[in-house]
Amino acid sequence: MVVADSHSPRDGKFIELIGTYDPKKPGHNSSLNVERAEFWISKGAQPSDTVRSLIKRNKKMTTAAEPSSQSEQESSQSTQEEVVPPPAPTESSS
Repeated sequence: MVVADSHSPRDGKFIELIGTYDPKKPGHNSSLNVERAEFWISKGAQPSDTVRSLIKRNKKMTTAAEPSSQSEQESSQSTQEEVVPPPAPTESSS
């Protein structure tokens, strides 16, 4: 999947490669940089119907994967919070 000028030929020069899609491959058959796709859409790019559906599918997959990564981050933060540094040594005057 690419971002291209509408006046460019289909197989011509493109602006940015944002993902891949293999319709013959079963299961998860696409990889897409959703952030870059949304960036270009915010700049006025018009995705095809297929790309629009792939963006939705990849958004669902990333949001489904994020909660588990957030719980991992929270657990690592909680273990970091439990670690208490030893008290600093005090100087004794003799």
